[in-house]
Amino acid sequence: RADLPGMKQEDISVEVADNMLTIKGERKHESETKEGKLYRAERSYGSFLRSFTLPAGVDAAKVTAAYKSGVLEIRVPKLAEAKTKQINVDVQ
Repeated sequence: RADLPGMKQEDISVEVADNMLTIKGERKHESETKEGKLYRAERSYGSFLRSFTLPAGVDAAKVTAAYKSGVLEIRVPKLAEAKTKQINVDVQ
């Protein structure tokens, strides 16, 4: 999960390539205030980029991402053969 408050979904990009998961985005904020003879305009911009190497045994083709209420959630499922299997042992 990544907290990205105030960002729009179209300003966020999630990519998987060559066993690397990359999250990048750009924040744009502009505000104007007009009160009588006072006029104030502020602009702030910033971008970020984070890359993570995916561990062995994950299915990069099935990575999913969802963005809701300022939180980006990325799910990286394991490969079916990478999941462990429990075997019960009978005692005689």
